[in-house]
Amino acid sequence: MLTQSVESYLAVRRACGFQLKSESNYLRTFAIYSKKRGKHHVCSDVAIEWAGLSKSAQQRARRLGQVIQFARYLRAEDQCHELPPPFFGSQRRPRPIPYIFSQENIKRLIQAASQSGYRTLPRQTYSTLFALLACTGLRVPEAIRLRFGDITSDGLVIRGSKFRKSRLVPLHETAQAGLERYLKQRRSYAPFDDHVFVSLTRKPFHTRDVETAFRTAVDKIGLQRGPGLPRPTPHSLRHTFAVRALEACPDDRDKITKHMLALSTYLGHSTVRETYWYLEATPDLMRDISKCFENFTKGVQP
Repeated sequence: MLTQSVESYLAVRRACGFQLKSESNYLRTFAIYSKKRGKHHVCSDVAIEWAGLSKSAQQRARRLGQVIQFARYLRAEDQCHELPPPFFGSQRRPRPIPYIFSQENIKRLIQAASQSGYRTLPRQTYSTLFALLACTGLRVPEAIRLRFGDITSDGLVIRGSKFRKSRLVPLHETAQAGLERYLKQRRSYAPFDDHVFVSLTRKPFHTRDVETAFRTAVDKIGLQRGPGLPRPTPHSLRHTFAVRALEACPDDRDKITKHMLALSTYLGHSTVRETYWYLEATPDLMRDISKCFENFTKGVQP
């Protein structure tokens, strides 16, 4: 019974745009575990026992949290399902401190990628990819799924991204020109594959390929890292893009609203709330905020 309920629950949530890769494995495993315990409904004791099999506290909280969401769904029609308490605490991880690149470090990163390895095209591939991530704020999966037909005179067509949304991402003329220069050499490298970015094996990239190349470039330029310091990742380029866009935001309240809505649409967020998550205080932002507050206390109109 629980096995069928799990599949029904997953189907409903996937229809809403959620991928649920890890969640599906958790819940299917929980259903099998409950069946072995002779339970055909969600039982709090069994759920806590099953979640407690994980080694880390964070993993235990996450597993139980998935069951709690599942139980809420089932209880709408059948009150026989118990709603487990959050025995292991919140399943949400504390928000990691993002790494914000300076313009100079972005240039150094791209330069390092263009000099890594011993073959010309992979160097150009990674340097072009990192430059594209930096100037568009694309997610890594969005960038590595790009195909030739997605590059238009109006920008990049991002198809079926997060929550199955598609959008058009305009490109600055310099970014368009840089992409075209790369494609002139790329097209003959793997003519039977229309992915924009391909690996040494002439196959589409995996996220881990990008992460490995990124770490190599970061190590080469010697970015400061260590305990307590934010860790630079490929996603940091997207975060940096969002923060720099906020720094360029005008002061007028109505203009700020329009600016945030435009940025949210550009980044492919389902709600503006997701865009605010990206925005992190930087020295420039704090200086502007301090100046605005000082003017406010003096009665100066913006």
